[in-house]
Amino acid sequence: MNTITRSPSETLVLHEGFLARRNAFDWLFAVLVLAGGIFAFSRYHAAMDIYEKWILAGAVPSLIWLGWFWRPLRMLMLVVAGLALLAIASYQVDGRADLARADQVFWLKYFLSSQSAILWMSMLFFISTVFYWGGMVARNPAAALELIGSRIAWAAVTMALVGTMVRWYESHQIGPDIGHIPVSNLYEVFVLFCWLTAAFYLYFEDQYRTRALGAFVMLVISAAVGFLLWYTVVREAHEIQPLVPALKSWWMKLHVPANFVGYGTFALAAMVAFAYLIKQQAGEPRWWRLAPLWALGVVLCFEPIVFRQGGVEGGSSYWMVYFGVSALIVAAILFGRRRIAERLPALEVLDDVMYKAIAVGFAFFTIATVLGALWAAEAWGGYWSWDPKETWALIVWLNYAAWLHMRLMKGLRGTVAAWWALVGLAITTFAFLGVNMFLSGLHSYGTL
Repeated sequence: MNTITRSPSETLVLHEGFLARRNAFDWLFAVLVLAGGIFAFSRYHAAMDIYEKWILAGAVPSLIWLGWFWRPLRMLMLVVAGLALLAIASYQVDGRADLARADQVFWLKYFLSSQSAILWMSMLFFISTVFYWGGMVARNPAAALELIGSRIAWAAVTMALVGTMVRWYESHQIGPDIGHIPVSNLYEVFVLFCWLTAAFYLYFEDQYRTRALGAFVMLVISAAVGFLLWYTVVREAHEIQPLVPALKSWWMKLHVPANFVGYGTFALAAMVAFAYLIKQQAGEPRWWRLAPLWALGVVLCFEPIVFRQGGVEGGSSYWMVYFGVSALIVAAILFGRRRIAERLPALEVLDDVMYKAIAVGFAFFTIATVLGALWAAEAWGGYWSWDPKETWALIVWLNYAAWLHMRLMKGLRGTVAAWWALVGLAITTFAFLGVNMFLSGLHSYGTL
């Protein structure tokens, strides 16, 4: 770092350039990513169309930039790549893949096949939630418990990505017309939602040097995992299915992930908003005014009621257990609200995390909406058809556009902003799941 003296009382500091700050591991990581991209192209280019080749070309510098921007991602990507390649190699017999080995090879059967890895993801997210909440209410070893919760969350993200990569490979081995990126149905996108939400949270955890928010964010991830496990058992959704014709498009590789960056960060912002309201009203002696706690109760206990009213069959006992666990969580938060409030960071920090999460989510949701319109024009001949999913996507976009406008133009802060973010989660959840349950249209691919 160089300095230039401007005056006895003023010094201008010139920071080193972005590339100059790269260390040896950064450059080794870049070389490995580039080598991986070249290998993928050389081996699979015959199965790619021109758009997929451009996507691969863009993915390489994007992954390098992500690893440089937030260095923990470097190790995550390398570990995921190593485990995924180990799984792929374990499927090989005499130079050909044999998916039956998923039940024969120890580490495939219990760890690295797509279904095993995703089940590990589910268990690890539940355990992470327990440790985060243990750190929230504990006295002396609180930091240690939260650290364990954070490390387990990282492990869960790793297993989710391994499961996703291996499932992608497995789908191509079933048949050339079946192979696809695993973001095509509710099972696959719930996995995507879980690890994306957790990854964004872990970034904010690192940037703000606080793990207290993990207890709240992991609640919404655990709720998603609860749905995922039910959906797996009742619908056998883990079975890889061929794509419907409208989804056989390279647009899906861009539109769906961008959409779920939005969904994940909106969910994260809502849970941070809930933490904000808990801290703000922790000292309120009148229980009837503790509205945020009752709001959490509605959100956590909402799924069993919705699924029964929506005519979804199967798993009634499962949802009753879910309802009971949700009620206990709400009661525990209500009882320990003062201790919880003490552990949470300052209101200004909570407000800033909420704003940044919504800003990132809105940017990606906007990109996803534009990409969806282009995909619709190619698939159905029109950019917009007022399909229920499109209409509710527009409602979600307008809701967060208004939130950001009020924030930037009118200085929206505090209680109103937090409540608005919570309402936004309800709107987003209906756009994601409710449309599939209660409405029908061109986007009804993820049936319940």
